Amino acid sequence: MDREYAQPLDVEALARGVHMSAGHLSREFKAAYGESPYGYLMTRRIERAMALLRRGDLSVTEVCFEVGCSSLGTFSTRFTELVGMSPSAYRRLEADAAAGIPSCLAKQVTRPRR
Repeated sequence: MDREYAQPLDVEALARGVHMSAGHLSREFKAAYGESPYGYLMTRRIERAMALLRRGDLSVTEVCFEVGCSSLGTFSTRFTELVGMSPSAYRRLEADAAAGIPSCLAKQVTRPRR
């Protein structure tokens, strides 16, 4: 999920790959990572969206689709829940604030917290 965050989540396929039922995989995943597979995937998508928005060369809609979301409304709602502001507000505020900070440090400092 970390590498292929833009792909649709198929819990059934993940479960088959590790010889578990989808329900058991979801429970074990939540016990290990503190969130459901879908929640984990959305957090990774929002992290990537934050990096793209800091660059400032894509619109919010373009970022939404780039990270694998198919609904701008769902993307904006989840982004706001995790980050505390809308994608547009984040883009305005963070583009200047992250200027000059290496991207590896900016990613660590701006990581969304649950």
